[in-house]
Amino acid sequence: MKYSLHFSLKGIIGVLAFMVALSVPCGKQAGGLIGVTAAEAKIAGTNDAAEAAVELDRNHAKVKETMAVQNRHTPVLMTHPDVVGTSTGLDDAGQPAIMVFTKKALADGMLPRDLEGKRVVMKVTGEIIAMAGNPGKKSRIDPPKRFPRPVPIGVSTGNEEECSSGTIGARVKDAADNVYALSNNHVYALENNASPASRVLQPGRYDTGCTLTANDVIGTLFRSVPIDYVGNNTVDAAIALTTVAEVGNATPANGYGLPKSATATAGLTTAVQKYGRTTSLTKGTIVGINGTIKVSYTGGVATFVNQIAVNGRSFIKAGDSGSLLVTDPGRQPVGLLFAGNSSGSYAFANPIEPVLNGFGVTIDGE
Repeated sequence: MKYSLHFSLKGIIGVLAFMVALSVPCGKQAGGLIGVTAAEAKIAGTNDAAEAAVELDRNHAKVKETMAVQNRHTPVLMTHPDVVGTSTGLDDAGQPAIMVFTKKALADGMLPRDLEGKRVVMKVTGEIIAMAGNPGKKSRIDPPKRFPRPVPIGVSTGNEEECSSGTIGARVKDAADNVYALSNNHVYALENNASPASRVLQPGRYDTGCTLTANDVIGTLFRSVPIDYVGNNTVDAAIALTTVAEVGNATPANGYGLPKSATATAGLTTAVQKYGRTTSLTKGTIVGINGTIKVSYTGGVATFVNQIAVNGRSFIKAGDSGSLLVTDPGRQPVGLLFAGNSSGSYAFANPIEPVLNGFGVTIDGE
């Protein structure tokens, strides 16, 4: 987060006045909506065991119906100044519903209870940010430190042109066996502002007191997907050309280890994990797919579509931007984390397939 999980000293500006996340108690009405809590993370309320066993991804019939309704109504829902996003999630009965992310609890009648027969669930997250902020506690294995080469994934990284730190998400490779470090645009390409072929570091300069030595260089910026502040975005991603001598492909010993090369599709209730620069190994649950969200960056607000929403206790913090989201267990890549709310309880990820396909690469894993 730059909540995209990116630390920036010069970015420590306006986004520090965050709204503390609130929740509407499960089963109680607020603003004409039904609030949900832990019930989002489990399938319930079905009398059909076979249906309950079906993966609740975008190919599930009821999920597909709900996404279509969500898509039709999102443009109007997003005009409300306190609405920061929508997604398809689950209601407190475990049925597909339209989730609306808000900056604060909205008064009764401000949002509908249902749309075309689909329940509407308000989730108070506060602002969604590509976060700048304090690093928080350090684990026994300290991801912000300088690691011997080849460095693990999931640790501090950044661009030489900014005193900031994000996370190396994965090592990826192309058809010619060139290898790259994968992270976010706002970590490696500095929100479109980095110089072509600028050097990429481990650790990022935030973790070296803003100093820079040649020994910190692990590669050069190779390609990024520009962040569009006017139209819609799908990914916040960049890759840096490196070597297997500089970057490894597994997390530190206290992480999930080596990710699989085969990816997985995000499904509601899927258990996931990530390893990042600030919070190390954390675990959560996918609670939203097909998300449309407004993300605050240093350079402005950008809208992202087709995003994954994850809920978990302190799942993501500033500096974790670029972490790879993988299944738990299984270690199959699902997404590239880049944004979330100030408490870290809600995180957002680009689906991993558009990220990899955009660069013509695959995860260099098991």
